[in-house]
Amino acid sequence: MIPVFQNFFHRLEDFIATGGVVMIPLMIVSGLMWVLIINRVFFFRRLYRKNMSRKTAAQYVNAGRFPDEHKYRGAVALLVVGFLQRRSGKSLTDRRILDETVIHLVASLDRYLAVIGVLAALAPLMGLLGTVTGMIATFDIISIYGTGNARAMAGGISEALVTTQTGLLVAIPGLYMSNFLNRRAENLKQRIASVGIYLRRSL
Repeated sequence: MIPVFQNFFHRLEDFIATGGVVMIPLMIVSGLMWVLIINRVFFFRRLYRKNMSRKTAAQYVNAGRFPDEHKYRGAVALLVVGFLQRRSGKSLTDRRILDETVIHLVASLDRYLAVIGVLAALAPLMGLLGTVTGMIATFDIISIYGTGNARAMAGGISEALVTTQTGLLVAIPGLYMSNFLNRRAENLKQRIASVGIYLRRSL
């Protein structure tokens, strides 16, 4: 297995070297974007699993009992726990606390999503920058050697094509995951807001 990994990293190193200096920030953008995507995927997965119904949430709130974390760990359970931790016992104050808890939980769903979208949109622009620098290098070679040195021209053309390809390979799945995560966040927001309105009526 070690020779396989060594061969893979050797090819990756050659690929990055072919793309030129723009490939380094492009790889950094890609790595950061996927770290944030994985973070949000596991976060939303946790909020979707082991959820409770609105009636069950109201029962826990009215009884003043915290839900069993092994049985309920979803978005609604987080709302109930967050509210019960700050509950005052006064009806009017508790409604305001519930509203603040809903707002805080909804705001946490948007965390990093804008950054993921920006990084996904930035990748093809950086690939375009690599295209420009590669073509400039090609024209510099043409101005010195003319069009007869195809091997020298190939380096600049390769740089232009590799950076464009890499920018698209980073951007396309990044934009897809950005839209996917935004849809998941919107669904959770609607669920949390619906439960919040239901609980507000029961206070």
